[in-house]
Amino acid sequence: MKTHSLLMPLDMHVHLRDGEMLQNVAKLTSYTFSGAVVMPNLVPPVKTREQVKAYRERIMFACGLGINEDEIEDFSFDEDEDEALIGGGDFEPFMTIFYDNYSEEYLEEVRDLIFGIKLYPAGITTNSEGGVKDFNLEAMRPTLEAMARMDIPLLVHGETAGFVMDREKEFMSIYELLASNFPDLKIVMEHITTKAAVDLLDKFPNLYATITVHHLLITLDDVAGGMLQPHLFCKPIAKRPEDREALLELALNAHPKVMFGSDSAPHPQHAKESCGCGAGVFTAPIALQLLCELFDKHGKLDNLQSFVSDNAQSIYGICPEFKEVVLEEKPFTVPAKYGDVVPMYAGKTIGWSIEDVL
Repeated sequence: MKTHSLLMPLDMHVHLRDGEMLQNVAKLTSYTFSGAVVMPNLVPPVKTREQVKAYRERIMFACGLGINEDEIEDFSFDEDEDEALIGGGDFEPFMTIFYDNYSEEYLEEVRDLIFGIKLYPAGITTNSEGGVKDFNLEAMRPTLEAMARMDIPLLVHGETAGFVMDREKEFMSIYELLASNFPDLKIVMEHITTKAAVDLLDKFPNLYATITVHHLLITLDDVAGGMLQPHLFCKPIAKRPEDREALLELALNAHPKVMFGSDSAPHPQHAKESCGCGAGVFTAPIALQLLCELFDKHGKLDNLQSFVSDNAQSIYGICPEFKEVVLEEKPFTVPAKYGDVVPMYAGKTIGWSIEDVL
């Protein structure tokens, strides 16, 4: 039976939420990934040094990592599955803060705690009401120039408020303004979905991108071409077949400026299967299996290591915790739910499974 090992997999864009949801989903990411870039769009959004520290502590606690012996009695462990995680160090949450026009002095205060700053256009996706309403570069300049000097990446949800299928394409002009006006600022186009974003990537040396597994697999037809599939609905919404093909070309060939970012975004079942369906596809527990199946299908399995780890290490200059994930070509039936969250392809059988995590 065919197997494939991945060293230090990294998820460069994930939503872990908070509270009960964090407790339910965090370990599903920390189990197979050495590190993950955690989004800050909580309520209220993560902005202060105290909020970053507290949120990181809650994440580590939910993963069963870095817990002091005197805290163990206050945390519920399953002896067979979780005891080995106590005090472990095999997962690093890379913390971000929600973009604002911060002063240089403030950025110096939080620099040691944060991996990057996440910019949301106001109201464009879940919990982004406090995002940027006006891309006034002169108002943003002091913050962006300070970020460039301190090597703090700008991570961007790149959509306008226009027609839903055109929102990312319309945002390309803003990426061009940012990249050309701040050439020393590392800018990451998060979860790109269009050929327009693919075409822009190599026009500026300071532009990079993340791609999700679901945007490599589905188009809008899968979401709404027949019966509506709420668990495939996300923002940015899946696009046309030609857009998916452009993304596949980048990912399968492990373009050096592209990284895997799941954008795994859990919502409770009642919030997805309802009027006002929450935007987000939950892939954390099956992302690596789906990627193995996809890359193997296209004869590109040797490129998967770069896409899920090596490129991110090079782009960001990071050295993640050691972890080896061994996958095997063995059918795996995706559970109907993880806690109260329905995953992508729930109840369906995919071709690869997790054999071991070392």
